[in-house]
Formats: sequence, structure tokens, C-alpha cells
Amino acid sequence: MSGDDWIGRVIAAARPKAVAALLRNFRSLDAAEEAFQEAALRALRTWPRNGPPRDAPAWLVMVGRNAGIDNVRKQSRLQPLPPEDLISDLSDVEATEVERIDHADYRDDILRLLFVCSHPDLPVTQQIALALRIVSGMTVKQIARAFLVSEAAMEQRITRAKARIASVDLPFEAPGPVERSERITVVAAMLYLVFNEGYTTRDDDHGARAPLCDEAIRLTRLLLQLFPAEPEIMGLTALMLLQHARAAARIDADGAPVLLEVQDRARWDRRAITEGLALVDKALRHRRPGPYQVQAAIAALHARAPRFADTDWAQIDLLYGTLERMQPSPVVTLNRAVAVSKTRGAADALAMIEPLATPLGGYFYFHGACGAFLKALGRHDEAREAFSRAIALAHTPAEAAYVRNQIETLAEPKGM
Repeated sequence: MSGDDWIGRVIAAARPKAVAALLRNFRSLDAAEEAFQEAALRALRTWPRNGPPRDAPAWLVMVGRNAGIDNVRKQSRLQPLPPEDLISDLSDVEATEVERIDHADYRDDILRLLFVCSHPDLPVTQQIALALRIVSGMTVKQIARAFLVSEAAMEQRITRAKARIASVDLPFEAPGPVERSERITVVAAMLYLVFNEGYTTRDDDHGARAPLCDEAIRLTRLLLQLFPAEPEIMGLTALMLLQHARAAARIDADGAPVLLEVQDRARWDRRAITEGLALVDKALRHRRPGPYQVQAAIAALHARAPRFADTDWAQIDLLYGTLERMQPSPVVTLNRAVAVSKTRGAADALAMIEPLATPLGGYFYFHGACGAFLKALGRHDEAREAFSRAIALAHTPAEAAYVRNQIETLAEPKGM
């Protein structure tokens, strides 16, 4: 690790705050991003010599703003700004900017930036790509690799998203309480989508998607800093931490999924679990339950169980019932059926999901669950048929191989 690696870490940490403030100034994602990049380049040149500024985001905002204005002046053939040494020596001007960012505009700036990236007019894939590029600062190459597309395709996706945002007349004044609440909900949903993109594994991604989980957690922590008393953001942060804590045990050396019941719990990240459990408890004390809190509470029950056999399935069943009322969904009911199979048996679980055959007919996990319940009931011919449908819908060869192993454990078909 080189002696200047600290600069990259400081710039990365300051990026959301600085880009958000620059967006307010320039009202253009491209202009804000270009101004930040220019400021970052100047930081790489001057910080090794002068040392870090008192407040990195404020320094980057001031230098980026000056650079952006300089570009406009140059394009207009006006007088350029003074030499770099003068505009990089912010002295007391930086203190004024620190005051503004820390006490006046910071929260609304960051929320605005996140909301711009998760604007409802954008397709989900563009929302995620834009957030990773603008807020996180991931390169187009990194994002393209995570989504298994070419750099050119990802560059086009991001360019289209920026063009769409530019065509929408977005307000840049501070949002009111109602709009702020709506924005939080939209931003939280987008961040969870980023997390799920990373949590979903593929045989051919070679670990490229894993950083998306870390980035989603980092951005959700940022959102929690902005709204420390919002229980749903606590719940979302806890949910991500508790799910990601199992990452090292979820996939075997061949890339095949490892079921929860046979995971090596010693490989779970206890530090992340401790933090997640504390956030769940804190969120629930607010007595304002929401879907993320309920999902986090379910994940907490799995995390608290020393062994799979110690899992409190009855409580998980109740929590999924609560989630069904909050957010009715066939997938939620399917997940609840797994808990029901542990408490009331496979017959009740199968009866619960049979009405889901139409909405979940193309869902790999639905047919896998049907096969498992039918197998437990000794209905092996029907289980084989359900497992075969699951194989046809498998997302990866590893998933298909796992289901084939389930078929091999069944008794031979009658008449053979």
C-alpha cells in the first residue's frame, strides 16, 4: 500500500457530500461530476505536498466549483481564474463552506442527489447504474463487469439516464416534510435493489457482484446518518448487514448455493451480526414498524440461532404474516410457507402455496419449494416433476445441479 493511498480513501468518502453540493450549484449531473473529478485531480497533486485540508468535502466543493466556473469562463472566452496554488489555498473561505455544508444544506443536498439517481422516470437498471457511478464513484468498467455487460453498453445506459434526468425539470430547493418522506422511501428501495444485485450470485461473475453489497451498505449508512431517528432506515441497514453477514458461507468452492440449514455458522460475520441486531432492537423500540424492520427481525432470528435446529420458526411465521399484511406478495407467502413447513408440516405449507402456481409459475424457487414439500410427503413422482420444472428455470448451472441432486435422492418412478 503506497503512502498516498489515504488520499483515495478520503476522496471516496467525501464524494457523495461534495457531488451533492456541486449538483445544487450547477444543476447538472455531468457538470457536477466533471467539477468533482477536476477537484479530485487537484487533490492528488496538492495534498501530498500540503497535507489534507481541515474538511475534505468543503475543499473539494470549493475547488470543484471554481474549476466548473473556470470551464464556463474559458468556453465564453472570458478571463480565466487565478493559478491553481491560489484557488487551492482556501484558508478561511473553506471554513465558511464547512459551516454551510454541515449546518444548512448537507442533508437536503445528499437526499437530492440520491433521489435524482433513483428518479421514478428511470428504469431500475438505470437507477442502480447511475447511483453506482455518480454517488459511489465506481468506474463504468467496474459497473459493467458487475452486470455482465460490455463497457459500451453500460456507458450508454448511464448516458441515457443522465439525459433523462436532464430532460426532467427537477426542483432544487429544499424539499418539504412530505416530499422528504417520499424521497426517503424511493431512495431506500433503490439502495435495496443495489444490495440485491450484489447478493444474487452467478456462476460466471467471478465475484464481480460482491462489491455491490458493500456499496449498498455504505450508502445506506449514509442515509442513516442523514435520518438517524428513522426506524425504517435502521431496519434496512440491519437487514443488509444481517444478510451480508452470511456471505462467506452461502456459496461453496464450486459456486453452488449452500442451504441455510447446512451453512457453517462459524463463517458468519459476527461483527456485522452484532451491529445488525443492535439496529433491529433500536428500530423496534420506536414502535413504528415497517417492511424493512420486519424483514430485519426475521434475519435477526436466523442470526441469533446457534444452530439451524434452534431457529424460532413459529416467530418467523408470525413475522411473515405481518409482512404479508404490510406488503402482500406471492414471494412473501412462499417464504412464509417454508416457516410453516417447519412448524405445522409440509402438507400445510404445500396447501399454502398451491394457489401461487399461476403468479409464480416462472419462478425457480416456487417449483423448488413444491418439490421439497412433495418429497417430504412421500409424493416422489410429483416431486420429480416439480424439481424438473425448477431445473428448467434455474439461473445458474450450480442451482440446476443442486436440484438434480434432490431428484437423485427420490425413489425410482413406479413401473421401472
